[in-house]
Amino acid sequence: MLVDGVDVREWDLVALRRHVGLVHQDTVLFSGSIEANLRLGADGEVSRQDIERAVEMANARRFIEALPQRYAQEISERGTNLSQGQRQLLAIARALVYNPAVLVLDEATSSVDPESEALIQDAMARLLAGRTSLIVAHRLSTIQGADRILVVHRGRIREEGRHAALLRHGGIYARLYELQFGSRTA
Repeated sequence: MLVDGVDVREWDLVALRRHVGLVHQDTVLFSGSIEANLRLGADGEVSRQDIERAVEMANARRFIEALPQRYAQEISERGTNLSQGQRQLLAIARALVYNPAVLVLDEATSSVDPESEALIQDAMARLLAGRTSLIVAHRLSTIQGADRILVVHRGRIREEGRHAALLRHGGIYARLYELQFGSRTA
């Protein structure tokens, strides 16, 4: 596998990890400020501009600026004083702080409220532009624009293609789409 044209085995492990942004379904936030959670211990390596760019790309700016202390707002352990959607938007922004070449979204919208999902969907084009992305999702709205969709069923790849082609095929993906949206037309 290549990242930025270089075999991953030739990469320095720390540098490689900085080129991969990861957003899990279950967001991990630490007690401390929003800014500290976005920096994640890399104080000297991350500028305020990097943070603001990532927050803007993730559509998290509006909710952060509505907080009394904005970026200095204290978060409780695991972010329990924020909604699940707000935690997920922060996790996406944190993954983007280093402008990674590869972005992995592992069920990033599965447990968020409809408003937060809409914000994430709105940000998807910006989040994915110019980078390789691996998106694991049950919500098909998250992957409709993907260049390549792999449908995994019972541990095996059963279908592969773009959204429209998979709908026309009438297989597993088309059935899932119909269950989620009530129709096979996009």
